[in-house]
Amino acid sequence: MEFLGTLQTASYCGPKKACDLATLPPAVQAPVVQECYQPYYLPGYRYLNSWRPSLFYKVSNIKTCPDEGAAGRHALQPPTILPALRSALFCRYSPHDWAQANQLQLRGAEASRLWAGRLTGDSMRLLQDKDQLTQQMQEGTCRHLGQRLSNIGFWKAELGYELERLLNESHSMETIKRRLECAASEVNCPLQVALECLYHREKRIGIDLVHDSVEKNLIREVDLLKCCQEQMRKLAQRIDIQMRDNRDAQHALERDLEDKTSAQFIDEKCFNLRNTSDCITFFHGMEKIDGTISVPETWAKFSNDNIRHSQNMRANSIRLREEAENLFESLSDQMWKQFTDTTLAFNARISDVTDVKNKLQTQLAKTLQEIFQAENIIAMLERSITTKECPLKVAQTRLECRTWRPNVELCRDIPQFKLVNEVFTIDDTLQTLKLRLRETQDTLQLLIVTKSRLEHELAIKANTLCIDKEKCMGMRKAFPSIPRLVGYT
Repeated sequence: MEFLGTLQTASYCGPKKACDLATLPPAVQAPVVQECYQPYYLPGYRYLNSWRPSLFYKVSNIKTCPDEGAAGRHALQPPTILPALRSALFCRYSPHDWAQANQLQLRGAEASRLWAGRLTGDSMRLLQDKDQLTQQMQEGTCRHLGQRLSNIGFWKAELGYELERLLNESHSMETIKRRLECAASEVNCPLQVALECLYHREKRIGIDLVHDSVEKNLIREVDLLKCCQEQMRKLAQRIDIQMRDNRDAQHALERDLEDKTSAQFIDEKCFNLRNTSDCITFFHGMEKIDGTISVPETWAKFSNDNIRHSQNMRANSIRLREEAENLFESLSDQMWKQFTDTTLAFNARISDVTDVKNKLQTQLAKTLQEIFQAENIIAMLERSITTKECPLKVAQTRLECRTWRPNVELCRDIPQFKLVNEVFTIDDTLQTLKLRLRETQDTLQLLIVTKSRLEHELAIKANTLCIDKEKCMGMRKAFPSIPRLVGYT
């Protein structure tokens, strides 16, 4: 097989008798070359590269004679021809074949040129389309990156705003917790005062050791103060738990905000990349790697859930702060009311004890006066009894002397009656005076006992007044103010 455009001479032929023109095989009509242009599509490049022009020649088929036997089978092999005989040999192709082959070459070249022209035009259109498509896709990617940056900026603003509000709420929670702790510790002072008052009042003596309204109010005050402390501490514990929940929500917001800041930095870097950037390079196979773990819906839902969780924590914190404020108001009112009731009970009790003490002092003064008068009466009675003895002696001596009158002179005369009457009268007077003396002495003893009792009662009342007025009321002069009871120092 030879290339087209070169001269081809026969190198052999059969025996002379077989080389007649009539025995030559008829010229095979050259196949018509069909246009090989096809509408352009991408795989066509491979077809273009593999295209080769057709060869227009055909080896003549020499028939063998049936009578030649085996020798005839070897007639296809050309005999060795001397170079001198080549000029005498017939050409392989006829002029008609040569002209037809040239026409085929021309038509093939024209078809190839037309096909190449069409391919060039399609290639230019393809280049323009692909350049435009690439530019549009790059612009669309930039536009989507810009939209993504806008979305990230929106959620960053939402997260930042919610984080700021949560931080403010956490600061308020810390303040209210500190107020609760300060208020609970502030209650220790009035609680200790109330306990000291109960302890001191146990030192009352005798009948004054009574379960009066003061003691009842003191017990109620102690119970109320302990209850208030317990409520404040429990609420402080709840606030501490809520603050831990707030910190968890804060950490989630901060982590989400930090991730979005990093993503925004990366997307801004990607957004600012251009075809002329220095830092671009090939990363083959990256389009096949999918390391994403979320879609836009779950991505937005994640931040939205964090914000909603933070809002719920803020709502719980606000409810706790309102509860704490209401608790401060109610407890401070209750404590002040109970303190006022106890103080009023103390004042009433001190007034009662003072009144009783004044009355006892009055009675003691009167008793002392009566004792003084009784002592004077006793002294006068004793002197009176002493002075009555001499007249009695005189009357009795007279009667005794008159018993010595002789005979008839023992007359029951008027003097006798008078003397007897005088003796009986003086004797009755002495008995009466002595009886009155004993009664006065008994009354004096009673007055002395009363005086002792009054003095004892006065000592008891003085002790009670000292406890209630000096010790208890002295400690209860200062009670924490409302600002201190609600935790403001």
